[in-house]
Amino acid sequence: MKELSKLPNISKVIETKLNEVAIMTPQGLYEVGSKEAFIRIRLKDPTACVNMLCAIEGAIQGIRWHNLSEDTRAELKNFYNSL
Repeated sequence: MKELSKLPNISKVIETKLNEVAIMTPQGLYEVGSKEAFIRIRLKDPTACVNMLCAIEGAIQGIRWHNLSEDTRAELKNFYNSL
């Protein structure tokens, strides 16, 4: 699979934002991880929100972000708030 938008939660808008920070493939996203990918996006787009971070993590896990575990969601929210 080459298109990031084929992953759960990854719209064309998020795919474009990932491409803008040199993440071009699902494999590239897996290697970078959700937090680093989000930091890169946030540096270019300060309006990037915690929901985008959760969407990226859900894409990496292959699930809708609404189905992330409560622990994962809490960890991501804490990470977001620390930025």
